[in-house]
Amino acid sequence: MAPRSAPSARRLRIGVELRRMRERAGMTAAEAARTLGTTQGQMSNIEANRFGVSADRVRTLAHIYGCTDQPLVDALAGMAADRTRGWWEEYRETLPPRLLDLAELEHHATALRMTQVINIPGLLQTPEHARTLFRAVVPALRPHEIEYRVSHRIKRQAVLFREQPVSYTAIVHEAALRMQFGGREVALAQLEHLAKLAEQPNINLRVIPFNGTPFPTTGHGVDYFHGPVTALDTVEVDTAHGSELIDAAGQLEKYRLVLDRMEEAALNPTASRDLIDRITQDL
Repeated sequence: MAPRSAPSARRLRIGVELRRMRERAGMTAAEAARTLGTTQGQMSNIEANRFGVSADRVRTLAHIYGCTDQPLVDALAGMAADRTRGWWEEYRETLPPRLLDLAELEHHATALRMTQVINIPGLLQTPEHARTLFRAVVPALRPHEIEYRVSHRIKRQAVLFREQPVSYTAIVHEAALRMQFGGREVALAQLEHLAKLAEQPNINLRVIPFNGTPFPTTGHGVDYFHGPVTALDTVEVDTAHGSELIDAAGQLEKYRLVLDRMEEAALNPTASRDLIDRITQDL
């Protein structure tokens, strides 16, 4: 299988962090290149991770830049050394790269937190619920494109059930639970599926009720991927014009606070399951 035409978001992050190290050290790319004994063009390729960067080079550059954050250096070196090809690469020719990045970020995350106001989170959707949503995408998807997306979404859910499942916190508004996308049968099956998943020890499902307290939100879905160290966390914001990946320290802190505040506004897990049961009975 041929390599991807562009580095994944996770691999690009290595170069981004190396550039940040260099800038914090007050060095230009040209100065760093001379110290490393290479060209400025090669330094640009390293920071863009166009051809990959080795773990040894990551450690060498961190030493040159005087980086004393050893956990960060070790995490970046580990990312550079990891050449594993994930299942998501099977979809390289059929799905947008951002969806492959999403699956890769979920696979490597040490924990996941997300929030949705209108939709059920993708990792908690049934196939038919997901299919209904993909049929409403603008511009419209062709039938085979819908099926590729459904298949990819369901395979992503394996992170919740693997031998060492990821810790997953989903903060969902009651509005999302009451949407009858696909009709009553699809909605009922989706609610029953949620109730089962909420019993899993690694899944913390929290519902914000209609009569709850105010909470901060943009209305867009937010996925927070915890990295091996906080500096390598990533946020994905899902908007009408596509998803956006965020990794600046100030923005990460803001989204952590947003999620904290939303979790405070949500019911506890037991009360959330009770509300799901009541909504199910209403159907």
